[in-house]
Amino acid sequence: MNDTGLTALFAALFVATHFLLSHPLRAPLVGRLGPKGFLGLYSAVAFATFLLSVYFRHASGRQAPLWAVPSWGWDVAAVLMLLAAILLVGSFVRNPAVETLSRPDAAIGPPAGIFRWTRHPMMWSFAIWAGVHLLVNPVPSAIALAVPVAILALFGARAQDAKKEQLLGERWAAYERATSFVPFGRGFAYPGTTALVGGVILWLGATWAHAIPVGLWRWLA
Repeated sequence: MNDTGLTALFAALFVATHFLLSHPLRAPLVGRLGPKGFLGLYSAVAFATFLLSVYFRHASGRQAPLWAVPSWGWDVAAVLMLLAAILLVGSFVRNPAVETLSRPDAAIGPPAGIFRWTRHPMMWSFAIWAGVHLLVNPVPSAIALAVPVAILALFGARAQDAKKEQLLGERWAAYERATSFVPFGRGFAYPGTTALVGGVILWLGATWAHAIPVGLWRWLA
């Protein structure tokens, strides 16, 4: 199996093990290993499979693109990645999914900050990242990594809703009615200063560290 095939293999394992450990295997493993032991196992499997997929993605080297990338594609990619950065940073601020995970009886207030854009900002940041790389880097190894990430993000978000509905019942159902699955499904709102400023800083830093000039640095070049 070549490096592209190994990228696809470990990316698929990353997605499959995530769903297995998050749903059917979670309860029995928590019962046997305890919450901290399960978290250690989950983290180890996730990091190992993802890092190996990234390793083989880079080991595949230069590959011919499967289609031509239009010049405007890079501009669209820059804007979308800024959006993804804002979503990612904002997802760490007053995330009700995290609060109810540690305390199922925690009150679920009205959506605030980035959660007025979507109730799954982190998952959408990953999906946008995957979509951007399919747009501007259409080589086999990049596709082998990006497609599983997109699948995990979007199907994982749906699975999170189903899990919360089962755990929290009408409280989460009411929160779903007040929020949107897709970004801006309920209009645009100020995402909060932390999300906005932190997202811009993350975007500038990540694009500056990129292997080729992208985003602002491509425009300046």
